[in-house]
Amino acid sequence: MPMPQPLPQLPTGMPIGSYPTYAKAQEAVDYLSDNEFPVENVTIVGTDLRLVERVTGRLTRGKVIQAGAVTGAMWGLFMGALLMLFGGGDVSLLVPIFAAVVGAGVGALSGVLGYAATGGKRDFTSSTQVVATSYELLSQPQVADDARNLLGRLALRTD
Repeated sequence: MPMPQPLPQLPTGMPIGSYPTYAKAQEAVDYLSDNEFPVENVTIVGTDLRLVERVTGRLTRGKVIQAGAVTGAMWGLFMGALLMLFGGGDVSLLVPIFAAVVGAGVGALSGVLGYAATGGKRDFTSSTQVVATSYELLSQPQVADDARNLLGRLALRTD
């Protein structure tokens, strides 16, 4: 029987630093680690989260067909190679090639059908990520003062 997953909880600890970017927060934790601070007591918390979707290009029927064909061909080639490797001695080298061609056709068809199903409502590609506007470092109370002192040295070093 699988173990039940714990319910999500907000992190606990005392604030020891605040940074404008995730890279700066990572740099601070790395500095703590380099100075042999017990970093297992530190948590990076992104605050004021925002969903950012960056548009990366225009989606056309041709691009959809091409992407579907390439994906389908790769799957077909993979399946054909498996058949060739484990299918016995009478399987030809043409099997992976035939499977790639069939896969390309199926992939292109499924891509264009999926594209047509959207009705032109989303004719662009994008990447989506969740980004925080700031990152706070929290530490367990018993080591928070030590962490603040070390991070104070880092701040002096970078100023």
